[in-house]
Order: sequence, then structure tokens, then C-alpha cells
Amino acid sequence: MSTNPIPFAEVCTRLHRAPVYVRGLQRRFALPLLDGASYTAAYVAFLETIIHLRILGVPEETLTQLWHLERKLMDLLHADAIGSLTWFLDACGAADNRGQRLLLSNFDLGVYLPSGSLQLGLNFSSKTTPELFTAPEMGEDAILVLRQYVTLHQEILRDILMEYPIVGAALRQFPPLRRPVPKRWGTAPRAKPEDGSFIPGEI
Repeated sequence: MSTNPIPFAEVCTRLHRAPVYVRGLQRRFALPLLDGASYTAAYVAFLETIIHLRILGVPEETLTQLWHLERKLMDLLHADAIGSLTWFLDACGAADNRGQRLLLSNFDLGVYLPSGSLQLGLNFSSKTTPELFTAPEMGEDAILVLRQYVTLHQEILRDILMEYPIVGAALRQFPPLRRPVPKRWGTAPRAKPEDGSFIPGEI
């Protein structure tokens, strides 16, 4: 994934969304507002994930609940020890080990998600520490949050599977647009979808 910084205007162009919509997502998911051209491809990938899940019918309230659980779980696992301002987004876009990555942050837990269990000796920090959990209750808290996460994650996947036929029918009824769509906001021109896919309106 590219490490070149991305201006906010280009973020909006890549997402096919107006700046006010993107700012709303940033606020509701408590994401840092970065200055100038300092957004990363991983940051954009996180926002894309949110938008794609909304298109697939997952309510934003459900996604914010899942995000809260992911952040809490990553905090308990000391995943913030790498020191990045956007540490909770930096794994977004990675494609390996998909079965053990959290849905929104794409953080790799190192364990197959449906198992609902963790190896309590795991250490996600880049620093050397004697133990991930300093007390038994820390491990118990992480396992409890993980089980809550797995339950909600499975509900979301079931909802997505139910939505697939509806999305497919909509795409058949409204095939790819053959003429330019008027620009609706003052950012850079929309990038033309390379795969010819139809981009639904904002959700």
C-alpha cells in the first residue's frame, strides 16, 4: 500500500463523497482530523470499509458499536504501543490473514475470529514487555470484549449475506452509467471507476 500522503480533497474524491459527508464520518467514528496532505492509504481504506458496509445495509449505529468494541479490544491488547497517531487504522488495506482480522480496523488478532478465544501471552507492542496482561482480570476483560465482538461480527455478516441479492438486483436494474455525472461539490473531479461499477448515492 502506498505511503504517500493524501490531501483531504483527494480523500473525498477517492471515496466519491462530499467533504461534509466525510467530515461527518470522521466525527462519528472519533477519527483524528489531519492537517493538509497527511492522510494515509490506510486511513482511506478504513473510510471505504465504512461506506461499503453502509451500502450493504449495515446500520451506522451497528458499525459505531462494533468500532467501540474494536477500539476497546485493541486497547486491552496494547496495540497502541507502536506510537502512531492513527495506530488503530494502520492495518487497514492489508489482505493477508483475513480470517483473524477485525472487520473495521483490520487489526490482526493472531487467532481465528469465530473461536472467541485469545492466547493471553500475545504481545502486539514493538517494545519488549514481560507479559501482555499484568493481572488475570485484564485477560478476562479482553476475552469478554472479544466474545461480544464476535457475536456482533457474526450478526453483521449474516445481514450482509441477506443484502447481497438486493444489491445485485439494484445493479441489474441500474447498470453502469454511460454519461458523466455533474459534479456536486467543490473538490477535485470524481475519478472514473476502473471496473465500470455503478456508484450509488450517498448513504
